[in-house]
Amino acid sequence: MCPMADVTLYHNPRCTKSRQALQIADEAGDDVSIDVIKYLEVPPTADELRAIIAKLDDPPARLVRRERWNELDIVADDLATTDGIVAILTEHPELMERPLIVTADRAFIGRPTERVSELFDGLAR
Repeated sequence: MCPMADVTLYHNPRCTKSRQALQIADEAGDDVSIDVIKYLEVPPTADELRAIIAKLDDPPARLVRRERWNELDIVADDLATTDGIVAILTEHPELMERPLIVTADRAFIGRPTERVSELFDGLAR
């Protein structure tokens, strides 16, 4: 994560909700410093994931998308701990829920996109 950014947006360009979050961020203009990380190209490290989970507004298990669980032999119990979530997401970053928004003091999944709008409305003041 970029320490100078007000907001870090973990982004997947192929995801509609992620593109919407990026558009909302772009509309904030120069009022807010935004670091966009295409997490499929540059996945968060285990330490970064732990830091995100520590300040996540959402239940940590929500960070892991449910697609491909059968194929990858993932079960709900694998998400019962931070260690389990970190292990899954470091091995399979494509399963990370997006968009993921991280600030200095909080992190949240940008679904619905109104959550992203609320954040940027508050930062632009």
